[in-house]
Amino acid sequence: MVDEKNIEQITKLVMEVLRGEDTSREKDFMVPVGVSARHVHLTQADVEALFGAGYQLTKKKELMGGQFASNEQVTIVGTKLRAIENVRILGPVRKFSQVEISRTDALKLGVPAPLRDSGDIAGSAPIAVVGPKGAIYLKEGCIVARRHIHMSPADARAAGVRDKDVVSVEADNARGTVFDEVLVRVDDSFTLEMHIDTDEANASNIKTGDTVVIKYDR
Repeated sequence: MVDEKNIEQITKLVMEVLRGEDTSREKDFMVPVGVSARHVHLTQADVEALFGAGYQLTKKKELMGGQFASNEQVTIVGTKLRAIENVRILGPVRKFSQVEISRTDALKLGVPAPLRDSGDIAGSAPIAVVGPKGAIYLKEGCIVARRHIHMSPADARAAGVRDKDVVSVEADNARGTVFDEVLVRVDDSFTLEMHIDTDEANASNIKTGDTVVIKYDR
């Protein structure tokens, strides 16, 4: 015989499933933060235009997902002919070139860089890139990267989220900053980490290695 208490529990579970909630997720799932400085992704053709024929990027530091920070750096130049030097290239080479900067960088360079997910460069801002052997002009490709969380499938299951979900996270520090509109990206090659740019990090008093928590009640 099913009593009223059991009926109430079953009803609650059914309603959670209908709302698409994962009852196995952890409460206030904790995520480490990585502060992402300005950087450049290049095609092999553009690498050679900047560094010379046949040039190959060299590894400085391994990153997640098979990416790496290279030893090579370039100068980026905006429409006001203002420049930022020593901008690191991330490898390996890609099918298209992309420059990721902060909003402060965009103002300094005079570049109308839109807020975009990495890889979404159609109609984005133009920018010039200068290397030791030459220069290139990108008609589009300069963006301010949208904040996001990298997760493995196991982390996603524990957090009760899926690839391309959008969540809110909170920093438990003196600023108590809440970040809304945080994109979740799930892949087997990813290590758990939320990426924000230097503007967001400075405003919220967060540094690489600090942690935030996913908020489920927002």
